[in-house]
Amino acid sequence: MGVGYWPPGVPRRETVEAFTKAYGTLGFAPCEDGTLEPGKEKVAIFAVALGTRRVPTHAALQLENGEWSSKLGPFEDIIHKLVGDVSGPAYGTVECFLSKPRPAR
Repeated sequence: MGVGYWPPGVPRRETVEAFTKAYGTLGFAPCEDGTLEPGKEKVAIFAVALGTRRVPTHAALQLENGEWSSKLGPFEDIIHKLVGDVSGPAYGTVECFLSKPRPAR
C-alpha cells in the first residue's frame, strides 16, 4: 500500500472503511446495491477475510449498460455481465457498493 496515489486526509490503510473514504473524495457514497440506476455511476468494493477482518482487494465499475468493468492485475480491463463474476479466492466477494451522479458527457 505504500506505492501510488492516495487521497490526502484519508488514512492509508487496507480497510473497507479507508477505501470507502478514498472513493468519497471522488463523490461516491454508500448505496444499497449494484442495481443499475439511470444517471448513477456505481462501484463495487471487493474484500477477502483475513482473520477477523475484511481486507479490500478489488473494485469494479458499473458501466452505463449495467455491465461491470474490472482491471485484473497487470492484464487488460475486462467487461463482465454480473458484478460477482470476478468473485473467488483472489478478490473475495462484494463488501459494499458506492454511487455518485454519472458525469455528463
